[in-house]
Amino acid sequence: MGNLFCTQYAIHRRFDLKGSSHGRLTDKPESEIEATTTLKDLDLNYIFRMQKSWFQEFCSQVDRDCDFLEHERIMDYSLLVGIHFRDMSRSGKLLHADANVSADRSPIGNGDQTSDRAAPRLSTTDLDTPSYPIRWPSARLGSNIPARAEVTMRNNGEAQLVGEPTGEYYDVVLVFGIIDILQDYDISKKLEHAYKSFQYNPSAISAVDPRQYSKRFRDFIFRIFTEDA
Repeated sequence: MGNLFCTQYAIHRRFDLKGSSHGRLTDKPESEIEATTTLKDLDLNYIFRMQKSWFQEFCSQVDRDCDFLEHERIMDYSLLVGIHFRDMSRSGKLLHADANVSADRSPIGNGDQTSDRAAPRLSTTDLDTPSYPIRWPSARLGSNIPARAEVTMRNNGEAQLVGEPTGEYYDVVLVFGIIDILQDYDISKKLEHAYKSFQYNPSAISAVDPRQYSKRFRDFIFRIFTEDA
């Protein structure tokens, strides 16, 4: 994780994304969430809109990686995403991408979904690292990718993996990569799948067959990463 986020940009929020919903919600209260807190699928309240060339390259790479991992019978991997918010006031409030209007917002989307709770108000700790590097690093796939983060909103009481778009955007820089690629679908994972399937929706748990895992992972990732029209 440390190597993946070796960038001159300050990482303000980080997410570990699998495409499953069971157990994929942070257990920390919002007051304790910091820039170093790793959030999960049900905490995510953004859709990332990338330029066409970046998006096409991203999709191609995810497909190649997932095909390889599926062939090797690997599952339980994640896409680790780091977000740098480019526009903020000196007090740490985020500014909309389309207007210099500050927003005092919650960092995650797992609670009461109102228009006042969509994006983070960065703490003093989050701002210790300069928001802008002395030299702008060059972008390459997975590192320092410019994008727009569109705020999403979940319906109250529903464990939606992806909320509904709101039309509210923030300019961001993304750092991402697939991690945890050593877990094969061995007997322990098969037993975990069988046991949890009696208690929960089998499609919502992490331990599933590599083919199903790959399809679910791609379906989710290609919903939260889209081409910027």
